[in-house]
Amino acid sequence: MRQIVLDTETTGLEPNMGHRIIEIGGVEIVNRKLTGRHFHKYINPERDISEGAFEVHGISREFLADKPVFAQVWEELIEFITDTELVIHNAPFDVGFLDYELGLLRNVKLRVDQVCQVTDSLALARHKHPGQKNNLDALCRRYSVDNSSRQLHGALLDAEILADVYLLMTGGQTNLFGASEDSSAQAGNAAGEEAAMDLSNWSIPVIHAKPDEVSAHDTFVEEQIESAGTPALWKALSA
Repeated sequence: MRQIVLDTETTGLEPNMGHRIIEIGGVEIVNRKLTGRHFHKYINPERDISEGAFEVHGISREFLADKPVFAQVWEELIEFITDTELVIHNAPFDVGFLDYELGLLRNVKLRVDQVCQVTDSLALARHKHPGQKNNLDALCRRYSVDNSSRQLHGALLDAEILADVYLLMTGGQTNLFGASEDSSAQAGNAAGEEAAMDLSNWSIPVIHAKPDEVSAHDTFVEEQIESAGTPALWKALSA
């Protein structure tokens, strides 16, 4: 299964007011693993950038003056996202801008949803966490994803962060401990070799958790239950 987590930056909020895309960033996931392959382009919008938008991303018109226009990058973008699941936070916003840009091209009649499936990770987060903040920063805090490098919005950086959040939000503990299948197999082999050792004379100390450690563990468990959206099985059995 191939997925692309994508984000854009723009000159403003409304494509129907002539605002344009100035940056596109996307990262590839195959079988729920980041491959390291990505798409990243800065784009000359051929127009001014609103003050509010500049405060968000810090990208100036002067910086974009020598960058390609959308008509020069669209084919590469479409090739990258075709036949994938496109994951975007607040997808209607980004897809609306992409469709607007595609609509400006001569002799091209194409929409994003004609080449890939679109998944809105914001809608997914709102379903899993109703009544809570579900912007990217809030989700990073909820899922313990490091976003300390996110001083300003950037399409590629935000796509990378969203990819981590999305994998945790949709896969529970799949990546919680950061161990790959290969490392797990190696650990299993190592454990098998150690099982042959003579442990009869070993004295294994029992270290009890401190009250603050117990409290921290309980908090962690409650956060995992909240993110999963279902009660813990062991609590149901103990009750």
